[in-house]
Amino acid sequence: MKTIPLQQHGIPASQLVLGCMRMGGDWDKNSPITDAHYKEGQAAVEAALEIGINMFDHADIYTAGKAEQVFSRVLSNQPGLREKIILQSKCGIRFEDEQGPHRFDFSEQHILNSVDGILSRLGTEYLDILLLHRPDALMDPEEVASAFHKLKASGKVRHFGVSNMGQGQIKLLQRYCEEPFVANQLEMSLRKLGFLEVGTHINQEEAKQNVFPEGTLEFCRLENIQLQSWGPLAQGIYSGRPLTDQPESVVKTAELVQQLAKEKGATAEAIVLAWLMTHPAGIQPVIGTINTDRIRACRETATLRLTREEWYSLYISSRGRKLP
Repeated sequence: MKTIPLQQHGIPASQLVLGCMRMGGDWDKNSPITDAHYKEGQAAVEAALEIGINMFDHADIYTAGKAEQVFSRVLSNQPGLREKIILQSKCGIRFEDEQGPHRFDFSEQHILNSVDGILSRLGTEYLDILLLHRPDALMDPEEVASAFHKLKASGKVRHFGVSNMGQGQIKLLQRYCEEPFVANQLEMSLRKLGFLEVGTHINQEEAKQNVFPEGTLEFCRLENIQLQSWGPLAQGIYSGRPLTDQPESVVKTAELVQQLAKEKGATAEAIVLAWLMTHPAGIQPVIGTINTDRIRACRETATLRLTREEWYSLYISSRGRKLP
């Protein structure tokens, strides 16, 4: 298998990542973590490890911090596990509170405080990777650089990256930050085609309708920045979710996914992920389910690749119209 960018940075990450957003129950910070939540988290991690996943994605806001607390219990139950896995978390989103509205915050103090909170909840001394979650309109790159320098020097964070950013934003930050950014996490899937359409529609009127930041895919590839995909399974619409009131393109694509799965002796989930991973950018899907059956259904993905014709058949089916 082709080496993905994170591995080229010396980070021995699996190409699949388990997203831990659903651990810990609901997003009410006053709602307690139950024994069932801990068991559910333990089972999800075990299923991920079973299929070769060694990287886990968090954010300080996931279920109001409870996701990281659940994961901490998993680590404490399995001594030695922490050193065998890659832990990634994100910061920068602040929900409405007594101090202000829902907002984004890349101030130095907020980043430093967030990391301390993340490490405390996870019960670990360091993060392998810290991502800035969503662009802060008031971002001062020198403040971010100062925070990152302190986190690196203290040993609290080993690598840094971003999430939901375009190339211009990354270039600005990287101009001030000493450490190279190793990842950019964006929504990309067989349903969310913007990362392809922005190139497909060059010099086309349809380009005006695309919100994916032009040139970002190419920039990340040139700079050896790992492209991570959140929402890669497209909420299950191609792998078994009821398709009531879905457009024809979704229904037909789901049928094609099932057909390919049958032909290849694979699961529908594996086909959907393989479509992303066939792309030469070395995309790293972050699967957001903690359902153990769905996690295990992704097992074949590591070795499954689609032909150019199969890949384009799915692409054209999902977009619901011919290529220009």
